[in-house]
Amino acid sequence: MRDLAAGMGYLAKGQKWVARHGRWWAFGMIPALITLAGYVVALFLLGGWAGDIAAWATPFADHWTSFWQDLLRTTLAALVFVGGLLLSVLTFTAVTLLVGQPFYEELCEKVDETEGGAPTPPDVPLWRELVVAARDSLFVLVRAGGFGVLLFAAGFIPVVGQTVVPVLGFLVSGFFLTLELTSVALQRRGVPQRERLRLLRGRLGLAFGFGVPLVLGFLVPLVTVVAMPGAVAGATLLARDLVPVEEEPGTDEDPEEGESPDPAAVPELPEYRAQQPAAANPYADNPYVKDSCAGATRPAEPNPYRSA
Repeated sequence: MRDLAAGMGYLAKGQKWVARHGRWWAFGMIPALITLAGYVVALFLLGGWAGDIAAWATPFADHWTSFWQDLLRTTLAALVFVGGLLLSVLTFTAVTLLVGQPFYEELCEKVDETEGGAPTPPDVPLWRELVVAARDSLFVLVRAGGFGVLLFAAGFIPVVGQTVVPVLGFLVSGFFLTLELTSVALQRRGVPQRERLRLLRGRLGLAFGFGVPLVLGFLVPLVTVVAMPGAVAGATLLARDLVPVEEEPGTDEDPEEGESPDPAAVPELPEYRAQQPAAANPYADNPYVKDSCAGATRPAEPNPYRSA
């Protein structure tokens, strides 16, 4: 339950972060707006062509009576459009992250800077980052699609299909949405895709608490656009929990002129009064040496160099 609450907390913190940094909120909405415009155009064209697609797919109904022919093709056209709409919902986040890779890279870097301990991202060209992001998104979509097929089949089970399966569907969608959103921040930290999957499997409550509320909110198209920058910011904060940034060596440098040294960095001086002579030190057994540190004087023997 603690991880579940922490995941919700990271989601809220991400939205608060972009609310405090309005310029970055507007900056982060650009990829979502571009993707939304492309999807709207694609769905508009699909709606216009759905009837033709249905007619092309049902040539056997050409000789049916008009009522049955219209019923079949209208139903099939509606299914084609609904399928396209469902596909757009499932792929919107992945496509937005792919389109917005440079934008969200900057946003993640800014979040890390404001929170302290920003990692050094891998020195790779932009085209390679896009290829890796596309491959990772395909990896997530294939896995999510496999779970979707299983849940669709389980939906025909009486009672279970109407109660348990929808809940599992939201949990699975929330997990993979969290995996997708944290990919930008974790990629900057050099974490490969399979390791990201392992990290989130070990913190399922964290993934569910962050992703499930987003899935419910993303059912409203405009909410996706408005909440996406905050979701990326919150995913960066969550990634900092999964993979804390270690301080690089060489940070304890000498203070500049005029600066006071850090008291914690100054080594403690030994207490000489408590120091004991080493057993293997021949000078410790010299009988004519005065042990001023211990406060005692040893008896001196004749010094042959004095009588010379």
